[in-house]
Amino acid sequence: MFENLTQRLTTVFDKLRGRGLLSEADVNAVLREIRIVLLEADVSLSVVKEFVEQVRIRAIGQEVLRSVSPGQMVIKIVHDHLIELLGGTDVALNFATKPPASIMMVGLQGSGKTTSSGKIAKYIYEKLKKSVLLVSLDVYRPAAQHQLEVLAKSLSIESLPIIDGEKPLEIVARAIERARQSSIEVVIYDTAGRLHIDEALMDEVKAVHSAINPIEILLVADAMTGQDAVRIAQGFKDVLPITGIILTRIDGDSRGGAALSMRSVTGCPIKFLGIGEKSDHLEVFHPERLAGRILDMGDIVSLVERASEVVEMEDAEKMAKKMQKGIFDLDDMASHMQQMLKMGGISNMMGFLPGMGKLKDKIADAGMDDKLIHRQLGVIHSMTKKERKNVQILNASRRRRIAKGAGVDVSDVNRLLKQHQQMLLMMKQLGKSGVKGMLSGKLGSLFGK
Repeated sequence: MFENLTQRLTTVFDKLRGRGLLSEADVNAVLREIRIVLLEADVSLSVVKEFVEQVRIRAIGQEVLRSVSPGQMVIKIVHDHLIELLGGTDVALNFATKPPASIMMVGLQGSGKTTSSGKIAKYIYEKLKKSVLLVSLDVYRPAAQHQLEVLAKSLSIESLPIIDGEKPLEIVARAIERARQSSIEVVIYDTAGRLHIDEALMDEVKAVHSAINPIEILLVADAMTGQDAVRIAQGFKDVLPITGIILTRIDGDSRGGAALSMRSVTGCPIKFLGIGEKSDHLEVFHPERLAGRILDMGDIVSLVERASEVVEMEDAEKMAKKMQKGIFDLDDMASHMQQMLKMGGISNMMGFLPGMGKLKDKIADAGMDDKLIHRQLGVIHSMTKKERKNVQILNASRRRRIAKGAGVDVSDVNRLLKQHQQMLLMMKQLGKSGVKGMLSGKLGSLFGK
């Protein structure tokens, strides 16, 4: 997410770190570079101008230029203004209405509206503990209603049964009655999209809006389209009182122009980020956290939250006890790898860690990616249960058999076993001297390699 933007800004800020003194000319030179970086990231020109000017006003003040670490002060000012640019504070979904609360999903065709409807439904049902009804109003796109029905079924969420030939407003009337009869708390309406904004689309969404009187109108926009996404958002906002934006395909957006421009241009808060195709690949939008990730400062809070979602507490406690005893077999190693994949894989996790922007290319060149994890899991799964518990019995002939079963070279098996041995030593070090001892010992040497 925003890899190019992060790397470019990190390069600019590296010139500031460690500087003893900064002149006004130094600050202006840095701001010129930031301006270029933001424009190349496809951020709106008006947004870039205002952002740079706001930073300049604060950065050339005496409290900055004469501070002990002026470079760090400038970086902090950029960070603070970046948070403001992204919206300042989180804006949660609004349910302050008499049930059922109606959420209207709008956007162009192909923006990810139906998938996002399912993700939002899952979020509300599982995280907010509210009953949800999914309703498709897309009677134009072939199989659109069936797509939402199948998606709802896979998520164990109720959807309104399909009646062929019904018009959108007829579907709305039936959905309202169904929600009242079943005491459903939230109804999500997946409206039809078009390939572009046209009068027919807007007339229909206005009619639906009048019929359901939604508490939330969420615009789904594709972040990969950059400033087109911002223009589309503005077009919908001119017709509907948009309450929030969901940016999809954010995981493929290396520039970040849409996310950085959307709030300033439209005045609408970004409420969610779509970070992948799976139903749980949805992030609540936190301006402060995203600003930290863009500036390569990390986002440990989000990483911990994601870990808590995929790691069972009971399993974690069992693992902690084994680690204290210095016990770490290949089944434990496989479990760690699978949890890492559930959390989004290596590249995704690195985006949450401070300072990882500089190392991404090196890690990629070293072949450390999700393919490596899958390959190593294949090696472990080619072993017998006895071999996974006791690596000491893995002689040359067993290693050849395992390599053949996993479709890899014997050197790959040896590499995995060496990695396991290093991790085992770390666990023993942790058991003897705690975290401080581990950090000063084997962990440093492992990451050094």
